[in-house]
Amino acid sequence: MHRRSAALRYFLDTEYNGVGGALLSLALVPDDGDDFYLTLKTDEPISEWVGQHVIPYMDMVPEPLSCPRLSRDDAAKELEHYLRHDEEPLIVADWPEDVAQFCNLLITGPGDMVELRHLTFRLTPMSNFSTAANSKVPHNALHDARAFRDHVLSME
Repeated sequence: MHRRSAALRYFLDTEYNGVGGALLSLALVPDDGDDFYLTLKTDEPISEWVGQHVIPYMDMVPEPLSCPRLSRDDAAKELEHYLRHDEEPLIVADWPEDVAQFCNLLITGPGDMVELRHLTFRLTPMSNFSTAANSKVPHNALHDARAFRDHVLSME
């Protein structure tokens, strides 16, 4: 495992079951390095829109990023494992619900959270840019996070 730079940004995207609904998938795409993608199990009934526009595309990711649906606990552990080598990860999102879903995943029980410290979040709304419209696979968290990263990098 390589040590990541303290200045590294991770572009975040999530898919979830409607506003405030269960987290279904999460992706972090760094400035440089290995992408992170996971999908979660849910017992919650899937909304019609999510069933049509998200669920069919969740597994459309390249190897080795495809993975089985994880429990919330296992997903939290995987996220911790991915980020724990970075002393000060900067999580960049274009939508507040993505940050909320990410933060909720960090919580593993009453008064318990994964072992991550010094997380910083930056909300960068893209009023004239749609990640889904510019994504290779719209409404897939990994492809949307890559489109978001590529757009931000192209503006710098």
